[in-house]
Formats: sequence, structure tokens, C-alpha cells
Amino acid sequence: MATLDSIPTPSCPLVRLTSTIIPPTQMTPSFLIDPKNKSYKHQYANIYFTRLTLLRNAVEKRAKARWDGLQSEPLHVARVLDVIKSQLCWVIGTVYMDMPLKPNVLEDIGRDHSIPAPPPREKFYCDEDSVMLEDESGRIKLVGDRVSEEHLVTGVIIAALGMETPAGDFEVVDICTAGLAVFAEEDILGSDSMEVDMNSSSTQDEYVAVVSGLSIGSPSPADAQIQMLMEYLAGEAGGPDDQQLASQITRLIIAGNSLSLAEYNEEGEDEKKPQRKFGASAQAHFSPHPNLALSAHLHDLTSALPVHILPGEDDPSGIILPQQPFPRAMFGKAASFESFYCESNPAWIRVRCDETESSIPNEGRTSSSPSNHPPVTRSLLVTSGQPVLDMCKYLPTPPSSLVSITASTLRWRHVAPTAPDTLWCHPYRNRDPFVLRETPDIYLVGGMPQFGTELVASEDESDRAGRCCRIVLVPSFSQTGVLVLINLRTLEVQRVDFGVEGLSAGGGEQQSSGDDGNAMAEG
Repeated sequence: MATLDSIPTPSCPLVRLTSTIIPPTQMTPSFLIDPKNKSYKHQYANIYFTRLTLLRNAVEKRAKARWDGLQSEPLHVARVLDVIKSQLCWVIGTVYMDMPLKPNVLEDIGRDHSIPAPPPREKFYCDEDSVMLEDESGRIKLVGDRVSEEHLVTGVIIAALGMETPAGDFEVVDICTAGLAVFAEEDILGSDSMEVDMNSSSTQDEYVAVVSGLSIGSPSPADAQIQMLMEYLAGEAGGPDDQQLASQITRLIIAGNSLSLAEYNEEGEDEKKPQRKFGASAQAHFSPHPNLALSAHLHDLTSALPVHILPGEDDPSGIILPQQPFPRAMFGKAASFESFYCESNPAWIRVRCDETESSIPNEGRTSSSPSNHPPVTRSLLVTSGQPVLDMCKYLPTPPSSLVSITASTLRWRHVAPTAPDTLWCHPYRNRDPFVLRETPDIYLVGGMPQFGTELVASEDESDRAGRCCRIVLVPSFSQTGVLVLINLRTLEVQRVDFGVEGLSAGGGEQQSSGDDGNAMAEG
């Protein structure tokens, strides 16, 4: 008679590792808009002037270190209109992309509204595009092969080295940006901690889980995959190895697009609303609001681990950046948990991993022995993806990619340079919250079409401390079924794929893990 193997059980009960939220410092950016400053009467030009003022010194310092040793001794010109013809010089300014295919608000106002508007373009670039450099004095056109090689977008602060041509253009031979800012947190682990071994993982390392694009209420729901995700995060799914890894997840970040964007027909009616036949009961066609389903999922999750939720482009939130946090009241019982956080988009989160000891007690250790893992603090910059997707419209892909564009924002020291040109944002007067005065340890971008990751280090020869920023692109869960795990100590990245054969969100097929990623299939 056949016998069944017993289900393996862990030798000791699993206990979820913990991490804590650290209060912001004076340098930590804040994306919250105070009610007193929530005014729309200011001109958007103030943002560009403020941005140039904030980043000018950093760009100038790096440009001097880069070009002062040249034999030709280039001259630093204070204003773009003061460049001298046929003399090598460099100037600092704001990039403006003059693109004929870019949306024009004046054309929208003057359009004949009796004719349907054309669908929005996927890309703005064309052969007729030109690159301008401007400051308070004026604007000059940049030409040369070096300009096209840099893959610039509107709003970037750069220093351009070159000379003015007889035609009045500025022929560029080199471009310098601000480069990576100083890291926000101290290098407690040392430079060797950044040498990530992707094939090894300690059983006491803390992870943060990131998911984006649940799209609850979409016409093609991923309910089965979402339920599998809930069970996995609660430690109720998979084998002992999966439950061990789930116990190391200290918190979950939901990076936007938790709810599905309602689709409307030409008459403005909701296409998802069922048509009720004459005489039929209204209750028979009643569909609970997707927010109720999301609130129920959040209640289950916050019972197991801390949860941070950001608004996204498809969520019922203000469309301009920075998007303000959801009202806690819309999430029902989940709002009663102190471990439930409604964040802005973008959001800067400081997480501290507490001191942990070996999982094998009293083996080769005494009570006075130091623990294996000292406490460490990580800064996480999280966005729902609108700035990266908007910048992607400016550039051909390939050679550019979503990962390279995201890495460029760190070197430009600006999260959303195309705002307010083609990306709606609040009309700040005396500040630009998207300027990065510090570099985060982890940069999370939600709402992406595919998974991707990369370690970004400083390009300066004088900065060889070994510090890196881990970039992670988090794809839509409703389309790919991907959950991303980031090791807070080593910055190692793993992905967990949830799929059900014949359904959406991956369909049970293993997805490409991308660079520096480990893949695990669930379901």
C-alpha cells in the first residue's frame, strides 16, 4: 500500500523579521503640499529658475574639475548670451527640447472640438527636433554629435563645453551634469557590502516587498493571482523555503495603480457598467466598488506586516505631481492599523533594519558575542512611474531604455525634469521638491511595462567609495504577476512570479528576470 510523505515543517516556529520607519532629516525631501501653499496663481517659470539655482553650484563644481586641466583652458561664461564666437568656453543652463510633435496647449485650445482629437502619441522625438540651452538671460541652440549622444530631455541642468559657430549656434564637444549626490545614509556596512552575491542569501536578512499595478476592478481581473499574493505575503503559501523567505519580508510597498482606471465610451458612460433590463432587480446587477475589494486586501495584509500605499496615474487621486496621499478613511478597517501608511507620490521612506542574531542559537557563540547583522538604515525613493514614462517619450528606445533613463535621473539629480513641460506638477514658487540633494540607497519605480534592475555608482574618479544605488523597475502585477523583493542589507533583488494557467498576470509562464535578478515561480 502506497504511503504519503509527511508535509515538512520548520524545526522552530517562523517569526517575521521587523524593520522600523525612521523620521526624516532636514535633507530628506518632502512631497507633501501644505494647505497654505496650495496655490495655482504662480507662474511655472519659477520652477525652472529655482531648479537652475539649486543645481548650478553642483554642476559648476563638477565641470571645473573635469575641464580645468585642458590645454586650451576653456573660459567659464556666466550667461548663455555671453558666449564668444570661435573661443572655447562652457556655460551652465537648463535644457529645452524644441519638438514639433510635442503636445501644445495653444493648439488644444484652438482646435475644432467638433472633430475628435487624435490619440496621444507614444513618442515625441523626430528628425526636426532641436536642443536649446537657456538661463535667465536667453536661449541658445546646441549642435554637434555630443548632444545627440547624451540623450537629454527638457528640464535637465547641464554644463556645455564648446564654441559659438558663425551661424550663432553653440557646437558642443562635451557635456557635464551634476552627477550623483552624496548618499543619504551612512555607509555602516562598508564598501564591501555592495559587492552583491546573487547566489547566496542569509536566513536573517530583511526584505522589502514591492508590487505595482494591482488594477483591482479592471475588465480582465487578476483575482486569482492577487489572492495568491496575499497568501504568500502572509506566509500561508508555498513550501518551507517560500515561507522562510516570506517571514523575512518586513514591509510591503504598493507603488501605484492599485485601482483600475474607468473606461468610458463616446457618450461618456462607463463601459464596465452592466445594462439592466427593464423590470430586473437592481440588486442583481449591483457590483461592489473596487475600493471595497482593495480595502479588504489591505486589511488582511496590514494584519500580517506593515504596508505603504502610493497613488498612481490610474488611481482616484490628483493627476498633478506630487500626488498627495490617499485619505485613510477610504480604506476602512485597514486605516485602524498603525502599520498602514498612506504615502505621497513620489515618497521618500527611511527604513531601519534592527539588529538580528544567528538563526542557530548558542552555536559557536557566547552571550557577549556580537550579532551577525548590525543595525542599518536605508533610504528608499519610490515613485509610481509617471516621470520615467514621460521621459521615455522624448527618447528612442533603443538605444535608451527605462533602466538607463531612471539611472540618468540620479546623475541629473532630478526625479522629474520634464515637469512642468509635458508632465503636470504643482506650480511651486520658491522650491523644487524633485531635486535630489541626497542619493537614496534604493530607487523604486512602479507602473513599468517590464521588470528591470541595475546598480548605479558614481562616475567621478575622485569618488571611489563603492557606494551604489539599486534601481528597481516594478512592472504591473495585473499584467505580469511579478512581486519584487529587495534585500535591505545587501541590495540583492529577487522576483517572485505568480501565474495561473489560462488567466492574466503572467499566465503561469516564467518571465525574464532581467539584470541582477533572481526569479522564482509561484503557482
